[in-house]
Amino acid sequence: MHKTIQNLINIQKKIDLGLDTLTINKVPKIIAVSKTFGMDKISPLINHGHLDFGENKVQEAIEKWSDVKSSNENIKLHLIGGLQTNKVKLAVKLFDFIHSVDSEKLAKKISDEQKKQKKELKIFIQVNIGDEQQKSGIHKSLVSDLYKYCKSLNLNVVGLMCIPPLEKPSDIFFKEMSVLNQDLNLNELSMGMSSDYLDAIKNSATYVRIGSDIFGARG
Repeated sequence: MHKTIQNLINIQKKIDLGLDTLTINKVPKIIAVSKTFGMDKISPLINHGHLDFGENKVQEAIEKWSDVKSSNENIKLHLIGGLQTNKVKLAVKLFDFIHSVDSEKLAKKISDEQKKQKKELKIFIQVNIGDEQQKSGIHKSLVSDLYKYCKSLNLNVVGLMCIPPLEKPSDIFFKEMSVLNQDLNLNELSMGMSSDYLDAIKNSATYVRIGSDIFGARG
């Protein structure tokens, strides 16, 4: 068995064990974050039946995934990195989910492009939950306004997304995100990575974004 498959199975077992102690309506999905890794590492997971993959950069994703996705329509590709407005056309064409909408300008561009391409993506609003200057995401006090604007454009906003500060316990921020998500009555919540995905699941994450624990350390 390929190492990436064994790693994925081990993570799923940890999640299942955690779920046994929690009252959760949805079993969270694992997004295998494949940025910087080639198809030699990714293909075993696809052959194993895994469908959700995450990429940070549009151009890298196009080069890696265009042919693979056209031959396997069940694969769901998630853009989890920041999206520049000049890459929206390409992103809408390739991706199924965008996790990083954080401005009205970006929301409008995605909406316009979806109409042109006659395609509807699932959208997450990225929240800068730690209020960090160097990070993307909208301030938590502005989330409701951006959500209403996205809905006015008929964007399919399914949930919120965050990357908590590295130097503080993630749990505090995950709790806050869960409340924000519930306040908007959203069904999905994208948070948790290799280091803290179990804490994220305890706080109602429905998508966890796991890279190094599946693929190993990046070079």
